[in-house]
Amino acid sequence: MTIPRSLRWSLLASILVAPRGPALAQEEPRFKAVAFDYFVIFDANSVVPTVEAAFPGKGAEFTRAWRAKQFEYGFLRSITDRHADFFRVTEDALAYTAEAMKVELTLEKRRSLLDAYLNLKPWPDAVDALRKLRASGVRIITIANFSPKMLEANAEHAGIADLFDELLSTQANGTYKPDPRAYALGMEHLKLKKEEIVFAAFGGWDAYGAKSFGYTTYWVNRFGLPNERLGVEPDGTSDNLEGLLELVLGKP
Repeated sequence: MTIPRSLRWSLLASILVAPRGPALAQEEPRFKAVAFDYFVIFDANSVVPTVEAAFPGKGAEFTRAWRAKQFEYGFLRSITDRHADFFRVTEDALAYTAEAMKVELTLEKRRSLLDAYLNLKPWPDAVDALRKLRASGVRIITIANFSPKMLEANAEHAGIADLFDELLSTQANGTYKPDPRAYALGMEHLKLKKEEIVFAAFGGWDAYGAKSFGYTTYWVNRFGLPNERLGVEPDGTSDNLEGLLELVLGKP
């Protein structure tokens, strides 16, 4: 019996497009959501050129001191229950750093330097990683000490606001990380269980806080810093986002 050519092509096509069984089924993500600290996505040192322009020869040193004072003020305000908008904290830290380093902080320089914190640049691997997570059905939020103004301005400037399910600031309940109440915001807003969420930390102290709270925690150690000596280790660490993608999706 001879099978007509048209039927032969039809049978061949059906074989080629037919499902090949469970082996080729798309692997489900291991977690339902990732909560990011903002510096995992945005380069904290992208303010250095603006600082260098304001204070020649002091760009990197001033930036490090300013950032350290930002978070020190956050810790102190948290301990003493004196919460303030983190943009104000950033300005207070700027004024302190300028005085400590004995440089003149004119009104023009103050405005320019603060504006730099609203126009941070994403890390080279950040946008692609966010898109991969989103394409896999993983929900994406932030849990950041940045104020809503800082979160929104940076996302919009980078053109990636649509990649987040929510830009969540710890200002929502008047806390700063590493207060456990700050990390709890992720569960409350996502309506997910703790074990369904991965927290992506930029700072070692933040990785410690999130892991102590109970999140599966990945430390994206962009600056290659040593582990904190606090007796708690993150579930994974690297200087880029490949390891995080592998943890969440089972592939980079």
